[in-house]
Amino acid sequence: MSDTCDLQLHINGQHTFFLSERVLSKYCGKLRKIIKQEKRRTQIRNSGIDINHFPGGPDGFELVSRFCHQNGTIPISVSNVCLLHCCAVFLGMTEKASRFNLVLQTEQFLEGVFYWSWNEVLISLKSCEAFCSYAESCGLIEKLLCCLLAKIAQNSDVSVSSSSSCSSPETPGLISPTSSRKSHAWWFQDLTVLSPRIIEHFLRALGSYGSDNSNLVLTRFVLHYLRTAPHSNATRDYGGLADTAVHGVVVMGKTAFSCRGLFGVLRVVSGFGISRESRAAMERLIGGMLDQAKLDDLLVCGGGNGGVYDVNFVVRLIRLFAHYCDVKTSLDKMKKVGQLIDMYLTEIGPDPSLKMTKFVGVAESLPDCARDSFDQVYRAIDIYLQSHPCLSLEERSRLCRCLNYHKLSLEACKDLAKNPRIPPRIAIQALASQGSNAQTSEFVNDDCDGNTNYQLVVYKNDQDCNNVETESSVEDKEEMRVNLEKMQWRVVELEKVCRQMKGQMAKMVKHPPQQNKPLPRFC
Repeated sequence: MSDTCDLQLHINGQHTFFLSERVLSKYCGKLRKIIKQEKRRTQIRNSGIDINHFPGGPDGFELVSRFCHQNGTIPISVSNVCLLHCCAVFLGMTEKASRFNLVLQTEQFLEGVFYWSWNEVLISLKSCEAFCSYAESCGLIEKLLCCLLAKIAQNSDVSVSSSSSCSSPETPGLISPTSSRKSHAWWFQDLTVLSPRIIEHFLRALGSYGSDNSNLVLTRFVLHYLRTAPHSNATRDYGGLADTAVHGVVVMGKTAFSCRGLFGVLRVVSGFGISRESRAAMERLIGGMLDQAKLDDLLVCGGGNGGVYDVNFVVRLIRLFAHYCDVKTSLDKMKKVGQLIDMYLTEIGPDPSLKMTKFVGVAESLPDCARDSFDQVYRAIDIYLQSHPCLSLEERSRLCRCLNYHKLSLEACKDLAKNPRIPPRIAIQALASQGSNAQTSEFVNDDCDGNTNYQLVVYKNDQDCNNVETESSVEDKEEMRVNLEKMQWRVVELEKVCRQMKGQMAKMVKHPPQQNKPLPRFC
């Protein structure tokens, strides 16, 4: 066996082959030169020869060795022709080495590529993924993609335009930006089996990669491809495709995508690490259409940003909408967004990890004119307070400043006055504002220091009232007046207790309790 298998070859550090030097040298011109060089340096019988960066690795070299040991013949098919061609070029298996050379046989097979079926072209392209760089240098990727584009153009009801990248006469042209209005073309799903690197070459061949993309059909294809892509550690390989899709969406804008569709696009591309510029462009586009959004569109996962939902994202959208929306001419749109944000506040309120500053940021992101009533905001605040029972009095007061008390209904104001989670002074302010609206009363609180008299001062409005009050409205006003008085005395009692506690603390400071006598020391 030592006479026949006298050559030891290490392929890409993965596998070792023991072969006949005479047989391989007969067909591989480059390998013949490598053997001669190694013989001058060292004894290759002991150490062997290392061959790195071999296309296809051990599998490719095994095919080549079979070709050599079968007297220059091997079955060639669409699944192995690209690998055999790259290996033959790498090892110099040309006419200079042998009359039965592998390079010539593979080139002859590839000449009929434009007569292959659609599936055969896809199989051959798929086989190039393991040695894509070398297949690119040999021109195989470009040749197969030109064939693929020719078949797409021949079997689609599309208008075509010329291309300089595919010069073959069998390739009539490329997909135009206005080629189809369908959301999915027949070839979309078939191309999802290809790697992102080959898809990038596909888009470059069409002149629609990255910022050059302005084609609606290709944009929809890339989005479909990204939806079907596996979410793994190699998501960075899809970043260029995600940016390509975003650029196409931004160029098409509102004419091709609805607001809900734009949210769907953002959800798809966000999982592949799009650039900041692409995300900002998408948010500007969505922000201008925020009045068409639904609640579930805004419920984007927080992704470790300190909450269940991405509240910062919604705040950015609201600010963009307010920036591009003219309140005078688009008040109806502003009110739609106001209703949407009130529902969003109710949805995010139960989140125990949501910071108060973020909740307030959402509530105060719109002007008062966006809401005819603040009842929904109050309910959202109450839900938030129930989920965050440890908030201090100051924090609860800050939270309630989001309310416009004049736009609270009487029922909401009465519920607020009875709510133990609402600070007393906030409740008094809300009732006082209702009193001024309903021609009732306002509470005046003097300085709390010393023995101060507390009183409820009622101011009557001198304006003429043309509306006749019903019996129910009179009862509501009377009930509100009673609640206001109860709230007043509640505050008075709390302040008395506070002063008593301060007095006791002062006495304790002046006369500290006697400390116990120290224990005797033991020697």
